[in-house]
Amino acid sequence: MVDYLKNPLDTAFAALADQTRRAILSQLLEQDMTVKQVADTYEMSLAAVSKHLQVLTRAGLVRQIKQGREKICQLEPNALRAASLWMESFGYFPAEFLDGVEDELEALGVSQNAE
Repeated sequence: MVDYLKNPLDTAFAALADQTRRAILSQLLEQDMTVKQVADTYEMSLAAVSKHLQVLTRAGLVRQIKQGREKICQLEPNALRAASLWMESFGYFPAEFLDGVEDELEALGVSQNAE
């Protein structure tokens, strides 16, 4: 049996597959937080949030630093670089191309704010 989680890219995507973990990363993008601060924003147990943080830490997306009795969670700044490079390999649209698409849509009367 192949252990896909030995590959850093597979581990990162596995960690990102859960919406709670993606939300935690978004929070940590804004500021460092203690495990308790993260847990306080969810309607789940501290143990459940700790498990999510362990998955993110094993994937290298989050770093936990012990300060006294608390663990401070920090987003790893370059953790998603490999995933980003892999996704970009499927297609890159230069700004000039996107500007042209925007111009064409405006010419057709399609609003940018249409939802």
